[in-house]
Amino acid sequence: MVHDRLEDNFMSEGSAEAGLVTRMVGREVFVAGAQTTAAGLQGMAERLRELGATVVGGEVFGTEEIPPAALGFALTRVTGGTAGLGGAHLHGVIGADVLPLVLDGQPVGAVWESPEATECLLSGIYATDTTAARPVQARATFERMEEALALAGMDFSHVARTWLFLDDILSWYDEFNPVRTQFFTDRGVFDRMVPASTGIGGSNPVGAAMMTGVYAIKPSSEQVRVQAVPSPLQCPALAYGSSFSRAVEVDMPGVQRLFISGTAGIAPDGKTAHIGDVAGQARLTCEVIEAILQSRGMEWTDVTRATAYVRYPEDAGVFEQTRVARGMPELPVIVTHNVICRDDLLFELEVDAVK
Repeated sequence: MVHDRLEDNFMSEGSAEAGLVTRMVGREVFVAGAQTTAAGLQGMAERLRELGATVVGGEVFGTEEIPPAALGFALTRVTGGTAGLGGAHLHGVIGADVLPLVLDGQPVGAVWESPEATECLLSGIYATDTTAARPVQARATFERMEEALALAGMDFSHVARTWLFLDDILSWYDEFNPVRTQFFTDRGVFDRMVPASTGIGGSNPVGAAMMTGVYAIKPSSEQVRVQAVPSPLQCPALAYGSSFSRAVEVDMPGVQRLFISGTAGIAPDGKTAHIGDVAGQARLTCEVIEAILQSRGMEWTDVTRATAYVRYPEDAGVFEQTRVARGMPELPVIVTHNVICRDDLLFELEVDAVK
């Protein structure tokens, strides 16, 4: 059983050598660290196991190629960027029967159940034909997500959150958006709830046009509510042609979960703010995310996972500078070097929070 009772939230840091930040909320454990090697990721997984958790998936941002079979669990692998930046997030659950999902011999995720819902995390999904045109791969990747979800007894109607890492994003983002919109139209997504999402640049070791992750939930109780959450300080992304919700909230008995999409310095009219000013964009981004958190009765202390993306590696310290200036608590954050979906956006931040 998952979520049968809540424990006090706590943040604990591993040893300086391990360089891990562990966040436990209820029956879920989240580990973040600067590890980007197979050995380092195995150490992170061992940390979860020490706490009685089973690894259900994660992501790594780094320059070293890590075969998924070397780890025994699914992983979204984003390469490129700059050496010295990046790291990994791993997610574990305690007290649940976790079923690994394997597609064509490769681990692609895990599914687990509570009395109220079936939950699924997919990691490392990409098109099987990596030689096809990029828009063709994009459509195939969404269809591949469906294949993996079917292994968990789900379909795309159960998707609450996606992570989309597009190789050389600026050269084809305008082609990608219509593909996603058409897929969502075909699957009736706009008639229900549009998932939260991060769509950002990032290469991968298999040479695919995009590498993706998915969180899905299939309620088995009327007490579970999954809903899109608007941003108090930004217009809907749908208003300027990007098919994602600013955030999605999952309410279960005793557990409130909030997925905040990749958020950047975008003004209420949908235009980029603070052009050329990375500090200004980081400050606005944090203001926007804080407003979303507070709109759902949450604070920065509820954040279980955060990734900060910088357009230029020399700006890697901007999030920490912003955090200190705003009096924000320390977060389980990874800072990585990724191209953002507009050439004038210099900073982006995504967070998950659980209460």
